[in-house]
Amino acid sequence: MNDIAIQAKKAAEEIIEAAFLKKGDILVIGCSTSEVLGDKLGTNSSPDTAKILFESIYEVVSEKGIYLAAQCCEHLNRAIIIEREAVPFAEQVNVVPQPKAGGSFATQAYEHFKNPIAIEEIKADAGIDIGQTLIGMHLKKVAVPVRLSIKSIGEAPVTAARTRPKFIGGERAFYDKTLMGSAR
Repeated sequence: MNDIAIQAKKAAEEIIEAAFLKKGDILVIGCSTSEVLGDKLGTNSSPDTAKILFESIYEVVSEKGIYLAAQCCEHLNRAIIIEREAVPFAEQVNVVPQPKAGGSFATQAYEHFKNPIAIEEIKADAGIDIGQTLIGMHLKKVAVPVRLSIKSIGEAPVTAARTRPKFIGGERAFYDKTLMGSAR
């Protein structure tokens, strides 16, 4: 279990750096503890594994003032658990995640956040998908893949992305290089 804590923490540190996340930005995490343990998605939800993963990632984002958004599983339509202050005008939905209905990671978020709320969707600045949970629906346009040194957490494959503003205009358009990500 110590290995997954180290892997999760490293993945969070790397995405924060690669995505140029700053205080107030939102990082969405989708996580299958079943996959982390080497089982099929949704078959072996583990609150203990989720606690280790959540605490490792939450420590990293909290130090930077970044909000963590925890994606629920498909049984809750991939709803998001987040701190109310991160989305003060979002429309709250009424659901409390559980290990088998929402997922163990989202359950940990709900239990540990100061003022958690559930919302149907979010447009996060970056994300980490642990175990192919399909976080893309919760990222801002345009998502850009980020190659982390951490390829898996436990047995679960890890995919990460950052976002950047859309380019609009045509051949005469000029762009702010600081908004492109790599020039920040």
